[in-house]
Amino acid sequence: MNLFNMPIATRTSPLALAQTRDVQARLARAHGEKEPEDSFPILGLTTTGDKITDRALLLAGGKGLFTKELERALLDGKARFAVHSMKDVPTTLPDGLEIACVLEREDPRDTLLTRDGISRIEDLPQGATLGTASIRRQSQALALRPDLNIVLLRGNVDTRLEKLRSGEMDATFLARAGLRRLGREQAELPPLELSAVIPAPAQGAVGIEIRSDDDEARKALEPLNHLTTQICIAAERGFLQALDGSCRTPIAAHATLEGLEIHLRGEALTPDGAKRWANETRTQLPELDAGAARLLGYELGLEVKRAGGDALARIVAETG
Repeated sequence: MNLFNMPIATRTSPLALAQTRDVQARLARAHGEKEPEDSFPILGLTTTGDKITDRALLLAGGKGLFTKELERALLDGKARFAVHSMKDVPTTLPDGLEIACVLEREDPRDTLLTRDGISRIEDLPQGATLGTASIRRQSQALALRPDLNIVLLRGNVDTRLEKLRSGEMDATFLARAGLRRLGREQAELPPLELSAVIPAPAQGAVGIEIRSDDDEARKALEPLNHLTTQICIAAERGFLQALDGSCRTPIAAHATLEGLEIHLRGEALTPDGAKRWANETRTQLPELDAGAARLLGYELGLEVKRAGGDALARIVAETG
């Protein structure tokens, strides 16, 4: 197998680059390559999503804004791999592309960051200003605290932390996985418990996309794939696909796997958090297969969709 000059496409944000350097190092170790920069050079690209800083992404097209330039590099032959945060990846991929590998997931929980050390949404001051660009986080926060003042906050980790320090807002959310991968001290703060706040589908997981006809790239990734993570996020993404599949509707899902038993929890909410429809399942999978897990998630998503009825359908229509 010729592993020389197999470029890895990535966004150029600090977190994306940290994740991609990790993939680069893992590939080099797995194949005994002593010069990872030669065998797996990094191709940094600015995506459409990175350019949009003045409005929520759902107003600019939703999911796919962080992936399409990377996918174009794959299809054009400029890259052999594309590294993604899986929560940013649409549930339907372009023809000719596939997610060939998923790394072991980091802690998927959200962390609430505040100027005064508060770590729980319930303990924020009355009418506190909370900054987020996530419709899911907005809805879940308002479900717990409808008095909160939600303001748009976009940008990388440093941008968000600086706006918090400057007093522009009282609190914000960051994914614990990202804080850990960047080596930030805030990663040690208490995260929000999964029993209180379910994360975004596939949060904390890194996936690697390739062209479907690139058997060499697929084989190179085989030692990196983490089957348990792959199965869990397949279930979560199946749930997402049944309900909407974009970032326009507040949707959360999280799965765990013990042996063949998968436990999946999911919910959909109104943007103001006033209504939420949740369900969960504990099911024995017939085998360790991502396809079976995705179908299970899809079926649970359909149950939530039916429970939401016309009210949930209107949310999807209004944001679609």
